Amino acid sequence: MELLKILLDNYIILKEENRDLYYDIKDNYKNFKTFVEEKLGYNLIIHQDFIKLEKFPGRVESWMGIEEFKDKLDYCFFILLLMFLEDKGKEEQFILSSFIDYINGNFELEKIDWTIYSNRRSLIRTLKFAQKIYLIKVTDGEEQNFADNEGGEVLYENTGISKYVVRTFPVDISQAKGIDDLMNFTPDFVDEQRGVFRRYRVYQTLVMNPVMYNNGADDQDFAYVKNYHSRIREDLEGYLNWNLHVHREGALVLLEEGERGKNTFPNSLGVSDIVLLFNKRILDLLKGGKLFLEKDSCIHLNKEQLIDILECIKREKSKGWSKEYREGTTAYLVEELLEFMKGYNMLEEKDGKILLKPLIGKIVGDYPEDFLEKDGEDGR
Repeated sequence: MELLKILLDNYIILKEENRDLYYDIKDNYKNFKTFVEEKLGYNLIIHQDFIKLEKFPGRVESWMGIEEFKDKLDYCFFILLLMFLEDKGKEEQFILSSFIDYINGNFELEKIDWTIYSNRRSLIRTLKFAQKIYLIKVTDGEEQNFADNEGGEVLYENTGISKYVVRTFPVDISQAKGIDDLMNFTPDFVDEQRGVFRRYRVYQTLVMNPVMYNNGADDQDFAYVKNYHSRIREDLEGYLNWNLHVHREGALVLLEEGERGKNTFPNSLGVSDIVLLFNKRILDLLKGGKLFLEKDSCIHLNKEQLIDILECIKREKSKGWSKEYREGTTAYLVEELLEFMKGYNMLEEKDGKILLKPLIGKIVGDYPEDFLEKDGEDGR
């Protein structure tokens, strides 16, 4: 159970960094192999140097992406890096300027002006992310030198892991016209497996996404959840000790008491507490008849209403907040809250409105009655 959670929560397990965990997973994979392969539809790569569970969501959401990346150019550089490393052997070294030369010769969308600071920062973000997921190592030099001057140099080493970043597809992906094609490739020769792919999508969405919303009468994936919820609940409890909750508007998985993953909600970030308070206030306003559900099961707010609600919460509760939010501007608070809640599919901005989704009514929180009367470090 814990080993499966570790695989779901980590991009890769390196043998050189955690030898005991590497062999523990390798020796015990048989205990959850059926769930991983037959329910999630994932592939576990057991390499002599690492173990990697090829994870991907069942439903692609607009807020998804690589957290460290800030611009489309970051993604372009990352793909070019994977191409560049394809011809490099394990432990083969290369200098930054050689990769820049590769970009200049292979990036067809535009000519990159390396004298522009934002372009250099974009490349550095890409290289730092590649280090984070162990695709490359810095052998000598610092990227900040390149940030300060386009002539700065860094020496890298290829780990060989880059060849396992892009997962394999059952068909020729060059035929794909968009993201939907990539996620739902079920060509004629696998028509009989459409039910299998649906099962994969449902389990993937429940395990990897914050919530699986009901998109209406034609939503076959949610119909699968309603029809097979007992089987799904049994699997999630048996393999992960997670609880499945199914409602009219959607379905979600709640972790066991006290369990915290890398990207779970609530978490230790200061904005997480504020979101819990905000959700509770919205629920109170809804129950009090001051806010209303629209036909899409969402609460529609304009920016002014959101600001009024947050300022009211700040006046009453900010003594329990971190200094960053307690002394920060309302504009900063709004920006942080919107970005955070989008990342957990709690809201979306559409046509000038802020749509609060049903998930906010499921996860609320407040301070104990005597909490705000106590003084603590940083006001907490």
